Amino acid sequence: MIERRPFADLGGADHGWLKARHHFSFANYYDPKKMGWGPIRVWNDDEIAPQSGFPPHPHADMEIITYVRQGAITHQDSLGNKGRTEAGDVQVMSAGSGIRHAEYNLEDDVTKIFQIWIMPKTEGGPPAWGRQALPEGRPGRKVRHLGQRPAG
Repeated sequence: MIERRPFADLGGADHGWLKARHHFSFANYYDPKKMGWGPIRVWNDDEIAPQSGFPPHPHADMEIITYVRQGAITHQDSLGNKGRTEAGDVQVMSAGSGIRHAEYNLEDDVTKIFQIWIMPKTEGGPPAWGRQALPEGRPGRKVRHLGQRPAG
């Protein structure tokens, strides 16, 4: 069953540099009826102010997907990975047995992201990071839905 959750009714926080809306219980927002959906534990709709971001912090045993909706996010982690993911593209971090990372908006404008955390089927795997350009997901481009074939 699909449950409609108006954006204004989502949990959230305003830290000045970060405006976050939480689709499920997260951080200081707690609702025991909204603890996740299947393996999805977190779905946040974040706005990150220019020249700010998340300083280095640890994670373990979580798959973290970041879809950049506007602007860009710059990643750096304890494995030596560094990269910039821009609007319409996605980055994935497998926290596995443990990783420290930072995510910054080094742009001159607000960056908007969806951040989705998925609980892995097994714990303690190797940590990893990667990003993927999704040309169809770029602003102004029509996105083909899963299962559709290209015209022509």
